[in-house]
Amino acid sequence: MFDDVYEVIHARRDVRGEFTGAPIPTEVLDRVLAAAHAAPSVGLSQPWDFILVRDPALRAEFHRHVQQERDVFAAGLHGEEARRFSRIKIDGVLESTLSVVVTYDPDRGSPAVLGRHAIADAGLYSVCLAIQNLWLAATAERLGVGWVSFYREPFVQDLLRIPAGVRPVAWLCLGPVTHLEQVPDLERHGWRQRRPWRAAVHRDRWERSGH
Repeated sequence: MFDDVYEVIHARRDVRGEFTGAPIPTEVLDRVLAAAHAAPSVGLSQPWDFILVRDPALRAEFHRHVQQERDVFAAGLHGEEARRFSRIKIDGVLESTLSVVVTYDPDRGSPAVLGRHAIADAGLYSVCLAIQNLWLAATAERLGVGWVSFYREPFVQDLLRIPAGVRPVAWLCLGPVTHLEQVPDLERHGWRQRRPWRAAVHRDRWERSGH
């Protein structure tokens, strides 16, 4: 395991092609899920749930949907951008050990969720914190995580029989990997470059940015 939180943060990658499919020991998966559940949440609402998807048929059906959505996105690209995208692998649904679908239940803790009255999305932000906890814990355990975003929420709700009103926020591929890339995939393929962190810092007001 990594010993330093900063090392884990910077080692974390969105994994696509490095999954081995090897099993995850039960105690390791338990630690990762417990870390996700330890995330802070608005009003202690804990509005997340974790669906562990191992069924090959479910994963294959979801993978077909993902590929259809990839085609939809690709149809809007042209020239060099289209060529770059054609080289990018967008998911590890079939190669990973399992999938973890993280959901958001806005009714959990209702009607009076302390701290959410002015910011309706505070509960959704809480779910994102749980996802980040899961991701960092998995990295510390030498596991890879890949967040699949090429899907339509109603499709996933129907596929996994998620109750009406509960939102699937993230389909995460999880499992042992051969390695974690030093450079993120989208940078390696020339899709985008990471901007320096100092460029994101503002002083007092938006227009006063930089150092």
